[in-house]
Amino acid sequence: MVKVVKFGGSSLASAEQFAKVGKIIRADETRRYVVPSAPGKRHSKDTKVTDMLYKCYSYAEADEDFRVLLMKIKDRYDSIINGLRIKVSLDNEFKTISDNFKAKAGEDYAASRGEYLNGIVMAAYLGYKFIDAAEVIFFDEDGNLNMDKTIKVLGERLSKEEKAVIPGFYGSLPDGTVKTFSRGGSDITGSIVARAVHAGLYENWTDVSGCLVADPRIIDNPVPIEVITYRELRELSYMGASVLHEDAIFPVRKAGIPINIKNTNAPEEPGTLIVESTVQKPDYTITGIAGKKGFVAVNIDKDMMNGEVGFCRKVLQAFEEANISIEHMPSGIDTMTVFVHQDEFKEKEQQIIGSIRRNLDPDVIDMEGDLALIAVVGRGMKATRGTAGRIFSALAHARINVKMIDQGSSELNIIIGVSNSDFEEAIKAIYDIFVETKL
Repeated sequence: MVKVVKFGGSSLASAEQFAKVGKIIRADETRRYVVPSAPGKRHSKDTKVTDMLYKCYSYAEADEDFRVLLMKIKDRYDSIINGLRIKVSLDNEFKTISDNFKAKAGEDYAASRGEYLNGIVMAAYLGYKFIDAAEVIFFDEDGNLNMDKTIKVLGERLSKEEKAVIPGFYGSLPDGTVKTFSRGGSDITGSIVARAVHAGLYENWTDVSGCLVADPRIIDNPVPIEVITYRELRELSYMGASVLHEDAIFPVRKAGIPINIKNTNAPEEPGTLIVESTVQKPDYTITGIAGKKGFVAVNIDKDMMNGEVGFCRKVLQAFEEANISIEHMPSGIDTMTVFVHQDEFKEKEQQIIGSIRRNLDPDVIDMEGDLALIAVVGRGMKATRGTAGRIFSALAHARINVKMIDQGSSELNIIIGVSNSDFEEAIKAIYDIFVETKL
């Protein structure tokens, strides 16, 4: 079995962390393809290399002196190289970067250099072949990933290399210009590499021991999730859970490759296994809880709405014309509610309300802001009676007013709307009723 391993910025922030990563890779001969991020923070007051590069390039764009900051970035890499006692020099690389900054090569080029340089260091440390991601990962002219070309070229290239390092986060446009994924995009690179080499497992190493049932900023020491399906993770990621870049799921899901989220600082822990499907029953009725604040509910009432053809389409058209995306849309016989992000909506609210009034002549339109949406997700809910009732009971006991509750036909998740001010307490109440009571 071939394994692709991706290491995040915190795993590669210093020589000490690099040494941990080297030990992990060398402990398993099947870990043949490595995808590194740029060095992250060494401590809470430190700065990520990618952020330093963004700032450095902003100086270059403004025709200000950027060399001092660029040398600070070089010092970060030199400290790693010296700490590992390896023979590799980045002098020529930094000269090229300096020249390209002067030539204003672009922000994407600047940001990508963190991974590029770390890839060179990692390859030298491991004795692996270095492959520049710009040579094997391709975007089209509109900046969208060209998956077919990427898989073909990358697969052919790696078939000739027993072991290789491919830096994450970037690729190239048709004209050769460097193009980056969104922040956190090294997860996507790892997923693409795993698909290209038909890996048996994609290991994503970070500074946490997998996915947790709830946000540790809200719940003290939440229990870890041992096994989660792609669909469950997608639901939780969409609602704010952020262990893995959500776009990293699709390349491996299509190929049936599981993902293992593991902790560089505790490699003996099993982490979280992400799979297409499983017969393994979850430890709890729910798999995870996630949510976001800052929504507004637009409530539209009209008698006999259900008999009016095109009613929903016309409502949605009002939001589409204002370029506002819809988050959630529960409805009844004579009522329809649209949840949207409050920050986006508030500047265009009168435009949207006016459009709905003109085109639909509703009986009542009212709005409520400062709302939060919470997703309770779990494949175990389908086979368990009374899950929604337990949620209602827990929230009532915590004196939390439920603004909305909706369950999809898949029975995989239940969405609850509460006031922003009740968000944290609602998550605690739900966690307690499903997890704490079983511990």
